[in-house]
Amino acid sequence: MIASKTGLSTVPDARAQPREFLEHLYRVAVDRALPLSTMGAHLPAPPKGRTLVLGAGKAGGSMAQALEALWPADAPLSGLVVTRYDHIPPRPEGLPQRIEIVEAAHPVPDAAGEQAAQRILALANGLTADDLVLCLISGGGSSLLVLPAEGLTLADKQRINKQLLDSGAGIGEMNCVRKHLSRIKGGRLAAACAPAKVVTLTISDVPGDDPAIIASGPTVPDASTCADALAILDRYRIEIPPAVRASLESGALETPDPQDPIFATNEVHLIAAPQQSLEAAAAAARAAGIDAHILSDEIEGESREVGKVHAALARAVAHRGAPFARPCVILSGGETTVTIRPRQPGQARGRGGRAGEFCMGLASALMGQSQVWALAADTDGIDGVEDNAGAFVTPDTLVRAASAGRKLGDHLDRNDAYGYFDAIGDLLVTGPTNTNVNDFRALLVL
Repeated sequence: MIASKTGLSTVPDARAQPREFLEHLYRVAVDRALPLSTMGAHLPAPPKGRTLVLGAGKAGGSMAQALEALWPADAPLSGLVVTRYDHIPPRPEGLPQRIEIVEAAHPVPDAAGEQAAQRILALANGLTADDLVLCLISGGGSSLLVLPAEGLTLADKQRINKQLLDSGAGIGEMNCVRKHLSRIKGGRLAAACAPAKVVTLTISDVPGDDPAIIASGPTVPDASTCADALAILDRYRIEIPPAVRASLESGALETPDPQDPIFATNEVHLIAAPQQSLEAAAAAARAAGIDAHILSDEIEGESREVGKVHAALARAVAHRGAPFARPCVILSGGETTVTIRPRQPGQARGRGGRAGEFCMGLASALMGQSQVWALAADTDGIDGVEDNAGAFVTPDTLVRAASAGRKLGDHLDRNDAYGYFDAIGDLLVTGPTNTNVNDFRALLVL
């Protein structure tokens, strides 16, 4: 659960406490996506043979604990799940540990993630048709479950991953590349588990909720091709070793496709998704007497530009009461991107993630618009690689920042949302939330 000054049982007044009200909506959205409240309806019966648990993602720790609590106490259960550093929640009192949980780096992979992937792949060996594999998959698994394809080193994967993150590539493009440069993603883990039945329980952090994209789909067939991956690498001018390029060109690194019989008996269950969390936040707003409108849970694009579009909509509502009447909350989700701008000589690297970048674009375009407050935050509690979940925008954001000596244009030029909003006390810091359904954005127009 997220630490907060306000409890879920107390709803702040939107007009008197707009920031606190927006944070309340965020916490409601996160609570809707916690695995303990969603997993039970999707669990199969224990099998005749073993039940092996494998998994990866930022929600991996909480998903493993939820499974331990929900699985019959007298049914065998064992396995290994990898999650991000500092993302293992406190163990509930009296809950025995049956699944090992290890930690690794995100968003750039490290040796701990490679070791975890090797162990997970090894555990999949030797299974029979009587066995069941429960795969717990959530966002972040692409970097946490790293096992480079032949001809690549971990250092190569780290460089490629970092360049993809900085390029502005969409999540589908990034994960297409990741799948074809891996020995475990893109359905390859499911192939290793055959002939055991594989049931994947997943929390979506991607627009469209495509399980083949979530964590690069380690247990899901892949419709993309080596040619697709190569085109993406070329589009963003990302170099790969000549031998690996040759393997992509020849199709030697092709992933299992949807017609592969290894997937015939496998199942995928989506246990939490962005739309569900947005709907929970909308219901909470309406219960408090504020109308709510969900734009989409699939919004993509450059974060600052998406912020400007949201600002235009909020200004129209504030000025003309259209397309929505005031007061209202405008909600959206999805996964935007940040293209890292080149640094000038001697210029410090900026800090921040998608949510903060969105807020800078929003604040710039709102131009101090009265009656509009906003919160953008990542539902995993971590915006990029910083310690904040996101940031607030208020009618006096620009004025307070100027008084603190901060120029928004300078911070936009170096992608430094953290420094901008930290200077005026407008970061939202929650710590890891133990789930991940991606971007959460809420604009309150009074």
